[in-house]
Amino acid sequence: MRNKIYSSADEAVADISDGTVIMFGGFGPGTPRNLIMALLRQGAADLTGISNRAGGGRGVTDSAIDVGQLIQARRMRKMICTITAAMKSSMVVAFDRQFEAGEIEAELVPQGTLAERIRAGGAGIGGFYTATGVGTELAEGRECRRINGRDYLLEFPLRADYALIRASRADTFGNLQYRRAQRNFNPLMARAARITVAEVDEIVPVGTIDPDHVHTSGVYVDRIVKIPAPPEGIWDAVSRPPVD
Repeated sequence: MRNKIYSSADEAVADISDGTVIMFGGFGPGTPRNLIMALLRQGAADLTGISNRAGGGRGVTDSAIDVGQLIQARRMRKMICTITAAMKSSMVVAFDRQFEAGEIEAELVPQGTLAERIRAGGAGIGGFYTATGVGTELAEGRECRRINGRDYLLEFPLRADYALIRASRADTFGNLQYRRAQRNFNPLMARAARITVAEVDEIVPVGTIDPDHVHTSGVYVDRIVKIPAPPEGIWDAVSRPPVD
């Protein structure tokens, strides 16, 4: 069995090149903040990002680190996401400024549709129809089919070169256990990427995690990084390792 454990987040993202398509897990908690900061240090640019949001509107604090830092550093060429605006109207995020200046592309996708497109990518599905978006601007130029008296839009799967995800615990084979809000986009993205990189709070021997608590099989996980203790590592307060 090959070794999936990497010594640091920097080592785990070292081979990501310019022009790569990357999925970023998270919905607030569950964001791979350490891997994002490592990618920021690594310097890859012209990236396409797939994530729930296009970054927050706050300063750089542990709780605010997300794909927004990569956008602010002008590393992103395109974002495929469900939310582009800041959480408050008084906030201005880097994405807004760059999009208005024509410096970044965007594809806005309804949240449920984004999740299903990612799931379809991992399941090998060629496409699916959904009623979400029918009659809106999102339907312009799209194939629409009437099924059982209702209109549906054709949606295509999303896949990526890399998925950067966050879990609570991993064993040395890569089986992952999530906690609370970590079980948002992370399990879906783990299945839809060529290479999946997971940052975790704890790495344990194979067999330690109860099979009923394995939320992502290790067959989908290629690289594992243990988050170091603060201040070197960034931890989500709600994502501490569970107590058996």
